[in-house]
Amino acid sequence: MARRLTLIVLTIVLPAACLSAQAQADLKLWYDKPAGKWIEALPIGNGRMGAMVFGGMAEEHLQFNEDTVWTGSPHEYQHDGAAKYLPKIRELLAKGDQKEAEGLAMEQFMSVPVRQEAYQPFGDLYLKFDGHDQAAGYRRELDLDSAVSTVSYTVNGVRFTRTAFASHPDNAIVVRVVADRPGQVGFALRLDCPHKEHQVRAAGDTVTLMGHVEPGGIRFEARARVVAQGGKVEAAGDQVRLQGADSATVLLVGATNFVNYHDISADPSQRCEAMLSPLASKAYEDLLAAHVADHRKLFRRVSLDVGPGQADKPTDQRLKELVDHAEADPGLAALYFQFGRYLLIASSRAGGQPANLQGLWNDSLTPPWDSKWTVNINTEMNYWPAEVTNLSECTAPLFQMIEDCAQTGAKTARAHYDARGWVLHHNTDLWRGTAPINKSNHGIWVSGGAWLCRHLWEHYLFTGDKQFLAETAYPLMKGASQFFVDFLVKDPKTGRLISTPSNSPEQGGLVAGPTMDHQIIRALFTSTAAAARILGVDADFAAKLDDLRRQIAPNQIGKYGQLQEWLEDKDDPKNDHRHCSHLWALFPGDEITPDQPRLFAAARQSLIFRGDGGTGWSKAWKICFWTRLLDGDHAYRMLLGQLTPTGATAVSTKKGGGTYPNLFDAHPPFQIDGNFGATAGIAEMLLQSHRGTIDAPIIDLLPALPKAWPVGQVKSLRARGGYEVDIAWGDGRLTAVTIRSLLGRPCTVRYAGRSVQLEAKSGEVVNLNGSIERATGGK
Repeated sequence: MARRLTLIVLTIVLPAACLSAQAQADLKLWYDKPAGKWIEALPIGNGRMGAMVFGGMAEEHLQFNEDTVWTGSPHEYQHDGAAKYLPKIRELLAKGDQKEAEGLAMEQFMSVPVRQEAYQPFGDLYLKFDGHDQAAGYRRELDLDSAVSTVSYTVNGVRFTRTAFASHPDNAIVVRVVADRPGQVGFALRLDCPHKEHQVRAAGDTVTLMGHVEPGGIRFEARARVVAQGGKVEAAGDQVRLQGADSATVLLVGATNFVNYHDISADPSQRCEAMLSPLASKAYEDLLAAHVADHRKLFRRVSLDVGPGQADKPTDQRLKELVDHAEADPGLAALYFQFGRYLLIASSRAGGQPANLQGLWNDSLTPPWDSKWTVNINTEMNYWPAEVTNLSECTAPLFQMIEDCAQTGAKTARAHYDARGWVLHHNTDLWRGTAPINKSNHGIWVSGGAWLCRHLWEHYLFTGDKQFLAETAYPLMKGASQFFVDFLVKDPKTGRLISTPSNSPEQGGLVAGPTMDHQIIRALFTSTAAAARILGVDADFAAKLDDLRRQIAPNQIGKYGQLQEWLEDKDDPKNDHRHCSHLWALFPGDEITPDQPRLFAAARQSLIFRGDGGTGWSKAWKICFWTRLLDGDHAYRMLLGQLTPTGATAVSTKKGGGTYPNLFDAHPPFQIDGNFGATAGIAEMLLQSHRGTIDAPIIDLLPALPKAWPVGQVKSLRARGGYEVDIAWGDGRLTAVTIRSLLGRPCTVRYAGRSVQLEAKSGEVVNLNGSIERATGGK
């Protein structure tokens, strides 16, 4: 490697607002016409409450959500007495009587009730502007850097501008309407709701919406207040009308009676009053400043520049042109990456619910798959970018949900498996259901909780937060491990420990010993034992986990050179299903790496068999797979597939795949996991840190850089071991790297087959000038 490198190890963090000029310029989604459909509207969110902004001229529409508006009410899902049928189900599977096992399980082993509840829309805010039907110079945009949506246009020589944002610090959605001439702002504000049982009333400057989803369940209230500068505000029926103002601000708050998964005793009215009252004394400028500062504290940590973008073109046009002219707009990939980070900030903040299947945004009473938390990949994929793209705080709602599910999952473990610890199957909802749902041929999958525990462990690996490990992560990981200590049984054919009954997600059929289960359980046992040793506790339990882990059925290579999906060598090389369950150990796991060349090659063969097709989230997962296979060009090809405009014309139309005009991921229909998965995949192209150990972290620089990005830079990605990393490259080769050690640990940095060992003590700044070869004496 001929180029000189500058490697800097610092124990200080550089200012967050260090965006490159190119990256700063291309952080806006913009359009030259209003949204005609929900999948064209632009999302805003404060982690708890969100809205889709349509940007109409004669009528603005904000469809809004609050993350605890769900069907149902507190109840338990476990099927008491199910455990007595477990031995028979296992016996039937061991004999090969799959259908009989599924029938018995369907009758005696499933959740009560057999289906979980659904996430719901809250309401709609409308602003009607008389005389604005014909306008010129229209533009609507979403600025990712400020998290502000803006609509502007001209009517009769007057320029109107509307801004909208969802404030986390002030717990409200804020809409501002201004004109460039005094006395020109006027509108009628109304609220509506898709739920049958609701009422709307107006008094003074405020419209109030009240209702419930179903009797005995979630009750809700929203209030929209108009604060005008000049003009006249008055209630008219169930609306508020404003005339002749210079400008106006609409403050929208909303709440429910939800306290936690077993308590819905809160008063929505009191909550709305508590949120709305403090805003009366705050100027719009102060609300905006607090919101932007809060958002940028997270968002501006990371910048990415992979080349110039076509920022002068509407975003939907950029998507269409990308299919044939990707080389002309590399900046669109960076915009999509930052949009994923924006969505995570907007849909997952401390104190709220985790990002669900649609993040925070939903306009349907019957959303696809109930917009629940599907934990056989989708929920986990939502959080893949959290640690590596420097949004660690956004994991807080996920960890709270895991704690809740450990409580309900302990009841499920006892009722269904007569086991200690806790278990979560492939879905959960607001009421924290953990029992197997829907149908036995896919609902009985025991590894959801174990997979979620991976995120607890990863949080520790990235942050080094030992208090979090001791108080939150380890107790949950230990409980999940205890379940599998009791659950695993010996396969009568091989003598190996196996997971049964279970299934390989989305392949269908109740089976014994799916590969994915074993990979996840091995990873859980490994991390739990490591955590116990770090904390100096439970030595005997850690040793037991080590022993059991070695007895679990291993990864196997089949007759086609593929990684087997099941105990038996029965993979179909023509199976191109979207779900690549058995490749979990490649990503997000770390069991299969280039350090195991035979398994590495087998995983690659399996991925080749699956093909490049699939739904939006599947393509995102394949981006991550190909980065771990160190094939940046193939990963980039998958990214282009992800960015291909979907052929669907509505959110529920099951045609095409890829991306909607507003950059939402298209399963189709809309699923937000593809956005998050692709964001994580882009980060993995540039930085990987999974191949080291706790005591000897390894940072791989540009491990899967595609040829399509010959020049670029990224700032402040995070690596396991507690590092922030800045990378710059030119002509497809590394030119500079800055590494900040936040924990003062040594690490190994690798690039293009060469490595350097670096040490950083707390408070020490070390500068290594020159190439990696010189820094290491030519290693």
